Amino acid sequence: MREGFGLANQNTDLQQSQDLAYRIGSVSKTLTAAAVTQLKRDGLITGFDQTLDEFDTEFPNGNQIAIAHLLSHQSGIPEYQLVVEQAFENGQTLDKVDIYNVITGLIAEDGLNFTPGSNKQYCNSNYLIAALLVEQLSGMPYHEYIQQHIFNPLGIVNSYKGTDEIDINTHAQGYLNGSPNSTYPMALAFGAGDFSSTPKDMETWTNAVRTDWFTESEKAEIFAQDVPSGYVDFGLGWFTTQEGTTTMYWHGGDINGYWSMVGFIPKYDATIVLLSNRQDDTGSQRNTIIEQLLSHEFN
Repeated sequence: MREGFGLANQNTDLQQSQDLAYRIGSVSKTLTAAAVTQLKRDGLITGFDQTLDEFDTEFPNGNQIAIAHLLSHQSGIPEYQLVVEQAFENGQTLDKVDIYNVITGLIAEDGLNFTPGSNKQYCNSNYLIAALLVEQLSGMPYHEYIQQHIFNPLGIVNSYKGTDEIDINTHAQGYLNGSPNSTYPMALAFGAGDFSSTPKDMETWTNAVRTDWFTESEKAEIFAQDVPSGYVDFGLGWFTTQEGTTTMYWHGGDINGYWSMVGFIPKYDATIVLLSNRQDDTGSQRNTIIEQLLSHEFN
């Protein structure tokens, strides 16, 4: 079933559409994790167990933090988002390198939040660092690398690096608690949440992940294994929710006026793509949808 509800823009009466762009927020992390997997395929990294000091000898505690710790939010690296958003509001212009320096500065000043591998704490810093690693090792801009290695082979044609201001003719207007809100300094979300995409493109991407974009051995590394029933765990770029004998792999995203979730349930060959231009109590909405799917629709 493919269906749109409500308006993509209340001022212009633009209808929701499979080919209309939406900001996907942290669903972008699934693409970053896939790009790092492609680095491994290309021999640019030897494995997810390589530590950050191999790529930046000055990174604080870099000998303790593996690539897998970044992708599974087990690094203990502090979150940069509130710091850089406040700096932006105060008139500072920050790029990805500036933010990287903010992150390393936070670690140098206050240390890690926990010993890498001992805990899990969702953190955008992990994915900004991972995206910079893609650029450093490939010699190619992060978004271009994803274009060449993911979008082009899959025929994904309407997904792109998000812009600070949307094009109201091709992109849904975002609404935060009912008010228009679609302006955001996308440089602040580099690698962690800065893509715009369409329902059609996200369906193509999620179907590819569900089927054969990852090899079986890669899937064993990417997706959290042996998750107890009733629990959620995080793999390398994807959440795993287990309910009885049914497993759902998914990721969600929220960014100024937009809400998103993509996922799939292998047992039923089911793919779920939800892109919305209304951001309200989004975490609660996702939990309710997942519970409904696993408890009533697929069990």
